[in-house]
This record gives sequence, C-alpha cells and structure tokens, in this order.
Amino acid sequence: MVYLLAKNEFTSFDVAAAVRELKNVVLGSRVNNIHQFDQKTVVFKLHKTSSLPTRLVVEAGRRIHSTVYAEESPAEPPAFCMMLRHYLRDSWFDSIEQYEFERIVVLGFRTKTGLLRLVVELFSDGNFILVNPDGVIIQALFFKKMRDRNILRGEKFQFPPSTGKNPVKLTQSDLQVALEASGDVEVVRVFARSVGLGGTYAEEVLLQAGIEKTVLCKNLTSDNIASMFSILQGLLSCLFEGNFDPCIVVDVNGTYLDVVPLHLRRYEGYLFKVFQTFSDALDEFFLKVRTAEKALASVEVDKLQSEQKRLKRMIADQEKALAEEEAKSERDRMIGNTIYAHFNEFEVFLNKLVVANQQGVEWSNVFVQVLADKAVGKVPEVYVEGVDAKNLVVNFVVDGLCFGLSLRLSIFDNANEFYERGKRAKQKSVGTIVALEESKRKLMRVERELAAAEHMRSLKPAEMLEALAKRKVEAKEWYEKFRYFTTSDGFLVVAGKDIVTNDILIKKYTLQEDVVFHAEITGSPFVVVKAEGRLVTDQALKEAGEYAAAFCRAWRENVGSADVYWVKVDQLSKSGPSGESIPHGAFFVVGKRNWMRNTSLKTAIGVVVNEESACFIGGSVDVVRARSKSYVVLVPGDYQGKDLLKMVLKTLMLKLSKDDKEKLGKTSIEQIREFIPYNKGAISQKPC
Repeated sequence: MVYLLAKNEFTSFDVAAAVRELKNVVLGSRVNNIHQFDQKTVVFKLHKTSSLPTRLVVEAGRRIHSTVYAEESPAEPPAFCMMLRHYLRDSWFDSIEQYEFERIVVLGFRTKTGLLRLVVELFSDGNFILVNPDGVIIQALFFKKMRDRNILRGEKFQFPPSTGKNPVKLTQSDLQVALEASGDVEVVRVFARSVGLGGTYAEEVLLQAGIEKTVLCKNLTSDNIASMFSILQGLLSCLFEGNFDPCIVVDVNGTYLDVVPLHLRRYEGYLFKVFQTFSDALDEFFLKVRTAEKALASVEVDKLQSEQKRLKRMIADQEKALAEEEAKSERDRMIGNTIYAHFNEFEVFLNKLVVANQQGVEWSNVFVQVLADKAVGKVPEVYVEGVDAKNLVVNFVVDGLCFGLSLRLSIFDNANEFYERGKRAKQKSVGTIVALEESKRKLMRVERELAAAEHMRSLKPAEMLEALAKRKVEAKEWYEKFRYFTTSDGFLVVAGKDIVTNDILIKKYTLQEDVVFHAEITGSPFVVVKAEGRLVTDQALKEAGEYAAAFCRAWRENVGSADVYWVKVDQLSKSGPSGESIPHGAFFVVGKRNWMRNTSLKTAIGVVVNEESACFIGGSVDVVRARSKSYVVLVPGDYQGKDLLKMVLKTLMLKLSKDDKEKLGKTSIEQIREFIPYNKGAISQKPC
C-alpha cells in the first residue's frame, strides 16, 4: 500500500473543528515543556490533574492537533524554542480561539507577567507570533515587512486582512448581495474566496444544494441562494456543536486523500477510516503518513549522503592540517633546544663572521670565505649547509635538523625566535582540534540520521508503519503518576510523591473501602491500599505499612524504624479542632488509628526479566523477593546519587546470567532512582 499526501494544509473548517475539540483537552493545563522538532513544528507538553498528559503539536502553515507520538528531541533546542520556554514554560493554558473563521489560531497563556498570546498562522508559509498583554510583538518565528502590516519585534500586532466574509457572521441577505455582485463569475469561486469556505467546502455546499459549481452567479435563483445558505448553516452548526464524524478518506488503492471532521457527500464511493476524535484522525494523516512519505523520499537520503561526504573531506583536511601544525611546533622546539645545546660553538663561529665584517670585509666576501672553508673542511665545529647573503643568514644542519641563524640577531634571540614559532603553531593547532571535534560530532549526527533514513526507505509500507507505531506513547493508568506497587497477594498500593500528589490521591482516587497509611512524622506520604471490592489482608497491610515507613522523613534522618498507622478515608478531614486550618496536602485524623509500631525502614529493588527485555521493580521486600530474578534490600544510609545507583546496579548484576545482564544493560540506570527514598541509603548486609 502506497500513501500519498493529497491534502497538504488545514481548511478554515478544519481549524474550527480542531479548536472546538481542543478546548476540552488543553484548557486549564499547565505547560510542562516545549519542544521544536523542525523549523516550523512545535510541541507543547501539557499536564492537567484531571486527565492524562497531552502533547499539542502545532506546525506553522499546516496543522494543530494533539498527538500520541513522541518525536525524538534535538540535542540542542533551537533559539525560538528556548524563547518559548522562557516565556511560556510553567504557564497555564488559558484560551484557544480561531480568529474570524480564518486559518489563524490564538493561544492564550496565563503567566507570571500577565496573559501572553501566541498567534499561529496556518496559511501560506505560516508563522508563530508571541504577543504581550499590550498587544506588542515580543518574538516571531519569521519577522516580515509587508504591504498591509509588519511582523517586527516591538511593533503592535495586527491580524492580516480577511480573505473573505466570515461565514459565521454571514446573513442570507449578505450572501445574496455578494452573489449578485459577482455576475459572470462561477458560483464555486465566490463561495471559495469571497465567502471564505475554501474549495472543498464550497463544492460540498453546492453538491448538497444540487447546483452545478460552474453555474454563473447571475443565473442563480432566490431559492438556490436560500438552499445554499441553509446547507452552510447546517455545516457550521455541526462544527460548533461538536457533532463530528472524524475520518480519513481512502481510495480503493489505499491512498489517503483527505482528513475531515464531517462526512462529506463529495466523498461518497470512497472508503472511510473512522476515528474517535478529529485529533486522532489528523495525527494519523499529518504525522504518520507524512513521516512515511518523507522516509520514502530518496531526496533526503541523497542530501544526507552528500553532507556525509563533505564532512569526511573536511575532517581529513583538518586532521592533515593538525598533523602539520603539531609537527612544525615540535620541529621548532627541537631547533631551539639544538641551538642551546651548541650555543658556544654557534656563538664563536658567528662572532668570527661579524668581526671580519666589522674589520672591513664585505659580507659577500665573508660568505665566500665561509663556503671555501666548508669545501676544504675548515669549519668542523659547526655544520654549515649554505648561506643566504641577501638576508644575512647562515644555514646549518645539526642532528638532522636544517635551520638558519640570522647574523642580525644574537644566538639567544635566534633560539627564542624558534621557540615563539613553535608556540604559535601549538596555539593554532588548539583551534584546529576544536574545529575537528565539532566536525566529528556533526558527522556522527548525520550518519545516525542517514542510517535511520536508509532503514526507513528500505522498509515496505507495512513495516514502515509498524516502525512508526513504536513511537506511539501508550496511555498510562491513573496510578502511574504516583509511586505504586502490587502486594504479594494482589492489592494495588499507591503513594503520593509530594504535597500536591498526596492531596490528589486522597481527594480523587481514594474510596471508603480503601485503607490509608501515614507515618507518625512530618513529611510522610499518604499510602493507599486499593481494596477494589475485597477485604484488605494482613499481608497487604504489612507490606503497605513497610512502604509508608520507608518513604517517610525518618529515612532521610537515618532512623532505623518508624511508627505508622492506617485509617479509613472518612477519618481524614481538612478542618482541624475548633476550625483550625490544615496545610495544603495534609489532613486531620478523626477517630481511632490502627498502629504498626516500630516498623523497620527497608525497601527492595529487583530485576524482572522476560524474553525480550528486563526492567527494575521496587516495593516491600516480600513482594520484590517473590517476583525478581535478582534483588537488593536498601536501608537508611549515607550513600546517595549516582554512586548509590551504581552500587545497586552492580549488586543486581552479580546474580544475573550473561543474557539477562545484556537485557538489563539496555535499561537506563536512572529508573532505579524512582525506588530509592530521598535518593540515599545503603545496601543491607543482613539476610531478609
């Protein structure tokens, strides 16, 4: 099956549908991070306590929708991405609106400095424009000077002139006036341009109204106009009420033709790939198919191959230059050393020449005499190779080194001149080394990209889509945002990580039948045993109590044990005695507490291995011991950070087979950190 991207950008209807759907998803979210994957594509990572994290992908000039695919971030974020992070990271997503039914979306962010707007232009080449609360442009992806407006830093932002009438505000009378004024123009052109519907939806309105698109406006009747207006209002009503039937239009050859929020009559006879949301359909169409097409294109591979060859030539030239610079530096240093080693010999010989000149002998005659003496072997104390009468230089060959000494300089200054030349060559080589390392880094990056592109191009379409599917981020269970483990007898135990998650865990996810643990010390997480219709067992209570003790502040203080207790959720109150306020993330306990005194502080980390991979697990000792091929028990201690992680990994590796070690080697050591209280401790030497 070959995929061709027939549709290349959003229509105004697509924008309206996407914005309508995204309002329920992104509003009230916090911007955790921002990534930029190419020049025009930005992804916002959003978090909202009431739902799963969302990735909002926005491509200037093309699309906006949520995505379930995780692109690989560039090693160094582009400057525009860093600017967006500076202004918008940790802000709150406050609004998302379509401007005047145009292909323009305005995103509002509530920041510490006020409400900032990011204007996204989805037409032509597209743009991102960040605007401050006063309507002044802070930054833009592309700065431009245009006939009707400017996109320049520090200037007031202006929206572009409308391409046509806003169909949302259009009355039947307005439509009739526009059509009558167009006279000899085909009706489809007026609908597409003057009414701002675009070609697809202009043709759809006319098709449903039973009017040929080539009919001239002057030949339309009042009934025709009324019918067209009624159908237009029906389509708009479906959009703004959210009555979507999102799908991808596919022909009999499997070619993707279009992605639409509504079933359109113009596509009758085609196949439809139906999706639950319009974003899902857009994600499939614009990301998955577009990526597959890009991988199939040999142009990208050819470009990378050309860049690879260029970088290899550059590296070869830089390595040659570096070798020459280092050799020159070493040679000049050795000449300086040789001059000093034969200092007296050189000084006596050259002084004879200078004295002879001072006594009236011309330099030319002095040099003639030197060469004559050399010919008959009368200068054995130095190794004269020749003379340069013009520059007053005598050339020598000593210890295999050929060099010249100037009669205008002292022997000391001659030696120093060679030392200085060597230093300059050494300094030049440092710059060459930096440039060489940068070229090698670029080559490694290009070769990785080339290997990936060649691999993708070699795949068949079905295999390619399978490879792309591996980038899909699967939806997580609600408890995966907390710490959690399953007891040895099958009860889910969930613990808060901080004040915020403590509060959310109790208020949102804890039921009356569940059991809530807490340590008798400030700084303890709430630990909840989910009953799920069963009676919580003593074994589950023991393991959850051990977990609550391990992650309380007593661990950080290197205490050996702690008192923990459990209660029911209805015993927790946000009001203290006599109406006293309770800090955020804390609760007042009413009634009897079920104590587990002197609970030992210990936790375990183990390795679970399957046919293809290995992973780390953590939890109470009994649980980890029963489910792991290899495990360690941690107790409070003073080892911390990377040193502790390496100690744990090394200990776990000792008990694994060679194959299992290879599988575990593919797993990041950072995953261990999640299971270590306060990221400090020590490996217990006692049997458990």
